[in-house]
Amino acid sequence: ISPVPPYSREQPIFTTRAHVFQIDPSTKKNWVPASKQAVTVSYFYDSTRNSYRIISVDGAKVIINSTITPNMTFTKTSQKFGQWADSRANTVFGLGFPSEQQLTKFAEKFQEVKEAAKLARDRSQEKIETSSNHSQESGRETPSSTRASSVNGTDDEKASHGGPAEAHLKSENDKLKIALAQSSCNVKKWETELQTLRESNARLTTALQESAASIEHWKKQFSTCKEENDQLRSKIEELEEQCNEINKEKERNAQLSRRLQELETELQDKELELEELRKQGEVIPQLMSECESVSQQLQAAEKKNKDLEEKVRTLRTEVEESKHRQTNLKTELKNFLDVLDGKIDELHDFRQGLSKLGVDN
Repeated sequence: ISPVPPYSREQPIFTTRAHVFQIDPSTKKNWVPASKQAVTVSYFYDSTRNSYRIISVDGAKVIINSTITPNMTFTKTSQKFGQWADSRANTVFGLGFPSEQQLTKFAEKFQEVKEAAKLARDRSQEKIETSSNHSQESGRETPSSTRASSVNGTDDEKASHGGPAEAHLKSENDKLKIALAQSSCNVKKWETELQTLRESNARLTTALQESAASIEHWKKQFSTCKEENDQLRSKIEELEEQCNEINKEKERNAQLSRRLQELETELQDKELELEELRKQGEVIPQLMSECESVSQQLQAAEKKNKDLEEKVRTLRTEVEESKHRQTNLKTELKNFLDVLDGKIDELHDFRQGLSKLGVDN
């Protein structure tokens, strides 16, 4: 069986989208995702084989290829998740739907396809039984007709075998009546099944038409979503550019905030300096008065200094005169000492003379 059904033989009768999972073959408990994202899951009907399959393809990989049999059961394990076991594939498939409504539709379609598969199986078995019954009846009719012809062949055979042949023909007729009754019952049963198949075919045709309309609807929605996606992408790009601008503005605002904090700090420092200057300004009048008093004192000191300079000049003059007088006195004193020394020498000589006179006397 080919993974992707040829459209000449198989046609999709129901399509939906879901996340596909398979049971972990080692633990038989954990689910292993078979697709990274939601993929298309479809029911396909093979008119030549009268069979149904669930097929899902992710890119070039077939992740579901499950033939529906009457003994399969689809179980809802949660509001958005369902599963079924495939003995041929030796695995359990799980589907996660975006909504509970889609899960319900898929489960209803599974039950419908399962009943159709069961009906097809019963029909094929009845065809096999009918063909075998017909072959048995034809086999039975052949010897009976042969016997009838042999009975009706000659008068000697008719005379010798007349009694047993009639009994045999009667039993054969009874068997034919029973087979005819069974055949009429089978015809009624086949008519009922045919009517059921026609109704099922009508439902499947309606479902196929709805599926085609749904496909067209989804195509339109897909194109609309694609356009909206393109618009959203362009809006996202614009928003990203705006975000970049906003980030740049945030950086500039952060720089301005830091600069503002620095300026506020500087302003606080300046205010402190201004407060100190104000305090110093309050002291300025007192300093001015003190300065005036100091100026007055300075003027008085300058006046005194001038007087003192005048006195110093006078004293210098007096000192010069005193020095000159002292020099004259020194000169006079020296002259006087010289005279005194002479006189002393004279007195010394006079004393010596007296001493000599005293010795002589």
